[in-house]
Amino acid sequence: MIKRYKVLAIVFTVIGLFLSHAMCANVAFEYCNMLWGIKYAGYSAPADVAFLIAIPYLLGIIISFGIVIFIWKKSKKSK
Repeated sequence: MIKRYKVLAIVFTVIGLFLSHAMCANVAFEYCNMLWGIKYAGYSAPADVAFLIAIPYLLGIIISFGIVIFIWKKSKKSK
C-alpha cells in the first residue's frame, strides 16, 4: 500500500516537473516570436502577452504538486 503511494507521488512529481520545463520552453519561444513579430511583421501587442501562455501550465503544475502533497500526507497516515 505504501509502495503504491510512493509510486504515485513520484509520477505526479515527474508530471509537475515536465510541465514546468515545457512551460519555460514554450513561453520563451513565444516571447522571442513576439519580439520578432513586433520588429518585422508589425504586431501591435506587446511581447509580454506571451506570458499569458504560462497560466494553463501553472494551473497544471499547482494541481500536480497539490496531488503530491495530498498523497504524501495520506501515506504518512496509513503507516
